[in-house]
Amino acid sequence: MSKTLRVGWIGTGVMGHSMAGHILAAGFPLTVYSRTRSKAEALLHAGARWADSPLEVARHADVVFSIVGYPADVEDVMLGEQGALAGLAEGGILCDMTTSSPALARRMAEEAARKGCFALDAPVTGGDIGAREARLSIFVGGDAAAFERIRPCLSVMGTSLMHCGEAGKGQQAKLANQIAVAGVMFSVCESLLYAREAGLAVDQWLELVVPGAAGSTAMNTLGRRILTEDFAPGFFVDHFVKDLGLCLEECRRMGLVLPGTERAEECYRLLQAQGCGKLGTQSLICLLAKMSGKAC
Repeated sequence: MSKTLRVGWIGTGVMGHSMAGHILAAGFPLTVYSRTRSKAEALLHAGARWADSPLEVARHADVVFSIVGYPADVEDVMLGEQGALAGLAEGGILCDMTTSSPALARRMAEEAARKGCFALDAPVTGGDIGAREARLSIFVGGDAAAFERIRPCLSVMGTSLMHCGEAGKGQQAKLANQIAVAGVMFSVCESLLYAREAGLAVDQWLELVVPGAAGSTAMNTLGRRILTEDFAPGFFVDHFVKDLGLCLEECRRMGLVLPGTERAEECYRLLQAQGCGKLGTQSLICLLAKMSGKAC
């Protein structure tokens, strides 16, 4: 099944382009759709087939993956009139890899089931580097047998796969991850800002910190980007604001109070309001510096 499974792909942005490339390189027949065709050109040159709509993608696929921006985009490309479900044959699988709403994931699974199909929610973590290097962690919710059918596809994109339970549980697992990321981003940016203002040789300081108890993947990657004033997005501020909003929405539903997450969402919204939504999450250091009247 792994080499004959026909794959459809929707969304070829920072993450999706690399992920779809791994699918194609592994030998899966690939049909792609993106709102901006130019972002898919490299995949088309490598042998992928273009489709003019998500519906058309699904007509040439046994499984359709999507990784787009927001829950509204997921709903449109998967469940809309020209969405993938409308073109999917009975027994087909939708697999959304966007960080999105658990409630939407459950609704997708219900609507897919009414058509004799399956819908999985499979958001990822690992950023642009993890996507390029095919070492993402992938959280999957939905039908266990459908998960096993597409495991060969997921395995060429990531090194760690977890079936988290019923539909929506993949999204819940990813939101828990984003709560952890929010805390780590404060730790990286606040410590680097402090070290700089204290007059330390920050590049040397970082080399001592990374392998120690205060080290983290974010410190090792985004911390180094900050040192060179590289605020290009591995993950957009706009998308992190969306993710943290989803986290807080679920917290309200569960009656859960997470003050750190609330503060992170507020700070990232402030950063977004200052026109930094298309920068990477490491640009938080600019907001923190500004709060103290310091240069970024």
